[in-house]
Amino acid sequence: MSTVEMIEAARDRIRPYIRRTLLDESTYYSQQIDANVQFKCENLQVTNSFKARGALNKTLSLSDAEREAGIVTASTGNHGAACAFAMKQVGVKGIVFVPETAVDTKLAAIERLGAEIKKFGTDGLDAELEARSFADRNGMTFISPYNDPFVMAGQGMIGVELLEQQPNLDAVFISVGGGGLIGGISTYLKAKNPDIQIYGCSPQNSQVMAESVKAGEILDLPSLPTLSDGTAGGVEQGSITFEACRTHVDTYLSVTEEEIAESMRTFMNAQHMLIEGSAGVAIAGLMQVKAQLKGKNVAVVLCGANISLSVLKSIL
Repeated sequence: MSTVEMIEAARDRIRPYIRRTLLDESTYYSQQIDANVQFKCENLQVTNSFKARGALNKTLSLSDAEREAGIVTASTGNHGAACAFAMKQVGVKGIVFVPETAVDTKLAAIERLGAEIKKFGTDGLDAELEARSFADRNGMTFISPYNDPFVMAGQGMIGVELLEQQPNLDAVFISVGGGGLIGGISTYLKAKNPDIQIYGCSPQNSQVMAESVKAGEILDLPSLPTLSDGTAGGVEQGSITFEACRTHVDTYLSVTEEEIAESMRTFMNAQHMLIEGSAGVAIAGLMQVKAQLKGKNVAVVLCGANISLSVLKSIL
């Protein structure tokens, strides 16, 4: 199947398990930008993150033998909780590898959902490579946080919902980490309407995908600490998301930590909803180019709401 066909199949497969999240029109941001600005509220998704879509699509696609072998994954937090949720739905156990820098509140969510946690390395890619090796050594099934067609197709279902909710979409702002979210959404939207502008937004402190696209190959680059922990870290060599990001994303935007914090404060004050740093990245990207958006129908994907109280206090 093509990626678009896989996304449409994912819609039917996972719909009983997820929420069709709100596309919420914002009076405040629409007035600020003189456009029709709407937020795709994946912060209200099960496990409070878009990651539930890809994790469920992959887990539900596995054979009985693959599930019974045990599932291993890697995550900075949100994908781990999503996989733990998905495993709970099919009645299997699994292990989530996380970097030593993973946020405590995200680890607590993984444990509450019944998965075992193993810490390895200081970067998401370190944990990912060790998880894949562990699965191979132990005959278990590995689920990548982004480098998997079923995972990317699950995230791409957001694109289906966006066009159902706003058929006249002009532009979409999406945070970029490993590329599963923006890869899935952009592949679907561009197939249905090539004129929709896709903006990929990254923290200045972790620019791996954006710099890799610029270089024409996946680079091994360091990531500095960032409020956007959900998008931080390297990209696995050979990742299927790279081609989607290179082909379908029109513009990459880089935002500072100050812009992320300010965007989070402003959004939570105006919209009265909780978001995490990676969602703030997309809002910061929106505000960088607001002068280009006058009169347009604009969607911003709020990818999650999993933020610790200590981080929240630090930005307020």
